[in-house]
Amino acid sequence: MILTTGKYFDGISSRPQEVELQLDEINAELRFSNSANEVNHWAVGVISLEHTGDTLEIRCIGHSLEHIKVNDDNFVREFMAYLQSKGQITWYQRLIQMGIKAHLSFAIVVLAIIVAGYLLVIPWVAEKAVMIVPRKFDISMGDKFYQQYLKTNSIDSARTKALNLFADQLNLKNTHPIHFTVIRSSAINAFALPDGNIIVFTGIIDGMKDYEELAGLICHEVSHVNNRHSMKMLCRSLSGYLFISVVGSDVNGIKAIIGDNINNFQTLSYSRHFERQADEQGTDLMMLNGINPLGMIHLFTRLKSSEKGFVPAFISTHPITADRIAYLNRRINKRTHVYIIHPVLEELFLKVKE
Repeated sequence: MILTTGKYFDGISSRPQEVELQLDEINAELRFSNSANEVNHWAVGVISLEHTGDTLEIRCIGHSLEHIKVNDDNFVREFMAYLQSKGQITWYQRLIQMGIKAHLSFAIVVLAIIVAGYLLVIPWVAEKAVMIVPRKFDISMGDKFYQQYLKTNSIDSARTKALNLFADQLNLKNTHPIHFTVIRSSAINAFALPDGNIIVFTGIIDGMKDYEELAGLICHEVSHVNNRHSMKMLCRSLSGYLFISVVGSDVNGIKAIIGDNINNFQTLSYSRHFERQADEQGTDLMMLNGINPLGMIHLFTRLKSSEKGFVPAFISTHPITADRIAYLNRRINKRTHVYIIHPVLEELFLKVKE
């Protein structure tokens, strides 16, 4: 028997009653009696506990308004030890008893899990959300951005025609139409939209030395389109909102979130994985067309060396690093490739440069 005193709240009166509390370990029950010698029995198997500070609050399941408060450290310690021996202590109650150090450690672990989930799991899930968004939505969003973009930018029609004729000579393994638009701008940039529209600035074209560099740019950007990279990166950047929609299987919610952020397409910075994928598939396309894949490396090297106090927009959205260029070199050198002279591409390249 373990004895103590406590305060009993009957759930009717606001005034507690002083009671004598007894733990009957043999019959596995709590017995308590008030000043009028009225005795109550609560089976240990049907009680719930809340242990805060030096107070133990005991409730009888099914009679939630009734409870007993005990402030006897010895009773609390022995009672909790008894319950633990019977396997009736929950993980939460065990945690409460473990002390401040254990609480801090637990909080750090939980925080680490939350941060890891936000940085790794949620973006991954959001990226996979693209799989349930129909491809026609890519077309709708890309075209909407494209039409808005043309209202404030000037098209070089002659170069646009020549660039599309150049691209038409290539097997780009695209399953959807690709269209290039040359914009008059000194910006050294190019970017792909999810609908297959690819914007190329005259600034990046002017710095090219041969058609192989142009082919490298085309194959790289088309690879982004083929893999839906811009939509996937937009989903990653909006991962918190998208995660909620994915969990609820709300396709319309996903569309609305993406639709509200279509102006981010131009400034998306692709992940290292997506850039490597576009580099690999881009050089594969060049080799498929009998074009020297080193043209892509020559273009990247030229862009990297042209920084000189400013960072070309193409580099800021397509991070070109020495490691990336070295990786492409190693990959190309390991493969056998045969390239030929393309007089038609050479001629069209000169028209694009005019």
